[in-house]
Amino acid sequence: MIITDTHTHLYSDAFDEDRNAMITRALNEGVSRFFIPAIDSTYTESMLQLEKDYPSNVFLMMGLHPTHVKDNYKDELKFVEAMLAKRKFYAVGEIGIDLYWDKSTLGIQQEAFKHQIQLAKTYKLPIVIHCREAFNEIFEVLETEKSDDLYGVFHCFTGTLEQAHQAMSYNMKLGIGGVATFKNGKIDQFLNQIDLNHIVLETDSPYLAPAPYRGKRNESVYILKVLEKLSEIYGVSLEAIAKITTQNSKDVFGI
Repeated sequence: MIITDTHTHLYSDAFDEDRNAMITRALNEGVSRFFIPAIDSTYTESMLQLEKDYPSNVFLMMGLHPTHVKDNYKDELKFVEAMLAKRKFYAVGEIGIDLYWDKSTLGIQQEAFKHQIQLAKTYKLPIVIHCREAFNEIFEVLETEKSDDLYGVFHCFTGTLEQAHQAMSYNMKLGIGGVATFKNGKIDQFLNQIDLNHIVLETDSPYLAPAPYRGKRNESVYILKVLEKLSEIYGVSLEAIAKITTQNSKDVFGI
């Protein structure tokens, strides 16, 4: 059984003391494909080292995270452009809009988001969207960029059924992680109304650990708890969930 974690920050300093052991735990349980989102240029060296250490398992993205869209965002976007021109990445991400931490940067977040969508189109890559308290703002940008070459993953989807359908209308798969296991997560109440062909699995580790680990450091092996929850929601085997969601990840990322 091959399981794909489509969103994990394996380079996080939360893993500095046991990174290889943590990755080995996941590999031993069949979690063998890790897609690594970027945050900003300061993490690139660590990401490249991960790829070097696990060349068959680690697949890198490039992008500027919305919470890191600061005064120097134009320099960071130039860095993203340079890296995309220099070597292979599997997505532009994670990108988007986050209004939880700082609403004052909305304008430049929108600009950075749109610019990176256009970069993804140039390189024929999917995008991986970060959205926090910004569904309307995200959809507004996606509507202006809607086209056949716009596609990707709506990471850590936590919206309503209506918002899920709207995200899918822009050729987005829904990234489902630990929130599906939360008692107040809500998405578990309607997921069975969404075809599994629109779903990919993720952890967002070290964040958003699923029950019963909620509040603790998340790691990729905990994706098994998400797998179990989706098996329960859809009434199909763990193997079927793993197979379909891994195929969906291949359809998006091309590997």
